[in-house]
Amino acid sequence: MTKDLFDKYIWLVDTIHRAGRITLREINEKWAMSPLYDGADIPRRTFNNWKEAIQQAFDINIECRRTGGYHYYIENPEDLENSTTRSWLLNTFTVKNIISESKGIRDRILLENVPSGQKHLTPIIDAMQGNRWLKLLHGSYWHEEPLTYTVQPWCLKLFNQRWYVSGYCSEREGFRTFALDRIISLTALDEKFEYPEDFDPQGYFADFCGISTDNDIPKTTIRIKAYGLQARYLRSLPLHHSQKETETAPDGGWAVFEYRLRPTWDFTSTVLSRMDQLEVISPASLRDEIRSIVQDIAARYRD
Repeated sequence: MTKDLFDKYIWLVDTIHRAGRITLREINEKWAMSPLYDGADIPRRTFNNWKEAIQQAFDINIECRRTGGYHYYIENPEDLENSTTRSWLLNTFTVKNIISESKGIRDRILLENVPSGQKHLTPIIDAMQGNRWLKLLHGSYWHEEPLTYTVQPWCLKLFNQRWYVSGYCSEREGFRTFALDRIISLTALDEKFEYPEDFDPQGYFADFCGISTDNDIPKTTIRIKAYGLQARYLRSLPLHHSQKETETAPDGGWAVFEYRLRPTWDFTSTVLSRMDQLEVISPASLRDEIRSIVQDIAARYRD
């Protein structure tokens, strides 16, 4: 699957999903306004090929209601909302599609930049679908020279505007995660691997906040007090799926949130980024760690 085809498939799903029910003629009318438009309508044969490819690649079924004309629709559209991957694909392309159609106000819609690692998404997804090994030339911040790794791509994860690929690395003899924006070159090998049936990507990362994982860190209960408007922000966008609000000030000036996770640096750095409005109450070890970091930061501003 090339990036061009990938974009076309997502465009078609998004267009049908937004319409609810739509004819092929109406699809072609919207296609003519799409940035992907190549000067020709989508023939029915091509449309049917796209439908089949979408079903195989994303497990999204495009059905047809023949009564009253041929109207196409997404079967079980609620499944799109329940799947984080499919929901992300649709949400991302919906924004892109709407902006492309809003020619008069494009310059008034500002988006955050995602590093160039996106260019590796399509070949990695292709390798994942075929269970093929990848050879990566990866430039790490910890090494002066880039290193080569052979990796089984088990899953992809987006965190803090960066894409990561995770899986078994033969050179490291274990599970490793690589940032796509640090990949210098990537090659899909002919050699195939057997995807482990007992590996659950969501379950693997469930006890962590972000991309960093360390099973040597014990899972613990963390209590954080949020002051002022930060409590409202946490209610609308939790730091972790385990978040629970356990206490609230009568005047709404603060609230206490509880988490069950393994606190790696990703979680700690998230708390530190809001240290003026977040206070770690427990455990004492994490509170002491945050205090030490804050004291070091304060020392830099004494002069």
